[in-house]
Amino acid sequence: MRNLKTIAGAAGCVAVLALSGCGTHPTTNTAIYNPETANVPAQMNEGGNTGGNLFTFGRGTNNNGNAAGAVQVNAYLWRGTLDTLAFMPLVSADPFGGVIITDWYVPPATPDERFKVNAYILSNQLTADAIKVSVFHQVQQNGQWVDTPADPSTANGLEDRILAQAANLQEAARNNH
Repeated sequence: MRNLKTIAGAAGCVAVLALSGCGTHPTTNTAIYNPETANVPAQMNEGGNTGGNLFTFGRGTNNNGNAAGAVQVNAYLWRGTLDTLAFMPLVSADPFGGVIITDWYVPPATPDERFKVNAYILSNQLTADAIKVSVFHQVQQNGQWVDTPADPSTANGLEDRILAQAANLQEAARNNH
């Protein structure tokens, strides 16, 4: 009987210790640096001129300031971005928020480097400032992938190709009507 009480007491102590790790105190470091979200356009951050964030961006607001739920990205930019980035594997494509995220792509000619792209469609207008592309670059050193700065012309070149493709799609749609 004494062993049973000892075992029950020990089990109770273990349960209390296990549950004490489940406290509700928030961590003090809430701003953890993430290189993949460091370049998120201001329109998608809290306090941007759209009044939303990554989760509400693109939904617009009605007169009461509530999310209206309408798609607020340009359809030609959306399709042009998907077409332009088709050579890369997609991780996520959110047509309501206008966010396209690719997985790492290793160019066949240079197997010791890889690229990842995040594309943000910022408007329902087909304008040059309606698309923002962030490019991430890594090189392999001693068997490990290491972050290196991407050439800014890579992002600019992708933006230009996306805009050209979107313009071609818009023109083709006009000619079919």
